[in-house]
Amino acid sequence: MGARLVNFKFNLNPLDYFWGAFSLDLGVDLGTANTKIAVCGKGVMVREPTVVAAHKKTKQLLAIGSEAKKMLGKTPASIIATRPLRDGVINDLDFAESLLKHFIHKVHQTPTSFPKIPRPKIAIAVPSGATEVERRAVSDAATAAGAREVYLVDEPMAAALGAGLPIDEPKGHMIVDIGAGTTEIAIISLGGIVVSKSLRVAGDEMDGDIISYTRARYNLLLGEKSAEESKIGYGSAYPARKESKLQISGRDLATGLPVAVTTSTGEIREAISNTLRTIIEGIKDVIEESPPELVNDVAQEGIYLTGGGALLKGWPALLAKETRMPTILAQDPLTRVVKGTAKVLEDDRLYRKIKFAGSLR
Repeated sequence: MGARLVNFKFNLNPLDYFWGAFSLDLGVDLGTANTKIAVCGKGVMVREPTVVAAHKKTKQLLAIGSEAKKMLGKTPASIIATRPLRDGVINDLDFAESLLKHFIHKVHQTPTSFPKIPRPKIAIAVPSGATEVERRAVSDAATAAGAREVYLVDEPMAAALGAGLPIDEPKGHMIVDIGAGTTEIAIISLGGIVVSKSLRVAGDEMDGDIISYTRARYNLLLGEKSAEESKIGYGSAYPARKESKLQISGRDLATGLPVAVTTSTGEIREAISNTLRTIIEGIKDVIEESPPELVNDVAQEGIYLTGGGALLKGWPALLAKETRMPTILAQDPLTRVVKGTAKVLEDDRLYRKIKFAGSLR
């Protein structure tokens, strides 16, 4: 299957194209948990939570990004704090559009920008398993936010580009991007995706696993934020030489009162083990479906891990054990996807190398 790079073009007058040469073209990783925006030639300029807070009835926006995330789980009945994306795709178009507008405006107010020319080209990463309707929603949100042209790039292709893999060579390269909403797995060769799998199982499911585990084991109701902090601070995919204890606080389901319990890193690993196993099985499925020649290449080159979920301690060791292939954690895995989208806009030769999978109408 070729890399799905979709170009949406709109009817513009010649002046739009002229002024477009002076705009700040943007690569965007519109993630379930965090949004990153890279300005071509300048690097990553925005790293903010994909969260908005608004008045429940009027939908008037009160906060976006980091300020909105502080409100999660703490709002009165008149205010909602929510993520406009679920499982890597938009589930609230209006909020997603407002979030993109806010971040684009933020970038274009930098001293080196031209505030009166707000129509950049935008390349956005989308899950490889996204439907045409879901892709159209992303495109519509970016267009309404001020994009001159919108390019949709499959996340595994963007991650491979951002990781610096030579995607145009006749050699197989395997990329696994673990985000909050989706896990993208692909083998890439000759500028296209040969075999891929998009799992709507990733970091958010691990948080849910921890909440379910503490409820069943300790009769403790844990908040999403506390579960995420436990995962980041003490979660692991592979046993460490020395296990440690941690204290988690929540609400006792029997009394309704706050309570703290002591658990261990081993229990956190046990809690998320089913999600880890699902991801591992997805990786094995992609390997099994790939041509033997490409599998041999991957066995030599290794499996590349990107995304925030790849930072879970022990992932490389566990995957190397399960697949019997070397596993490499990419440098700064959180920004590989957004930097890959920016590369699509920066290099015309690279743009031509990536194979098109058609365009939406």
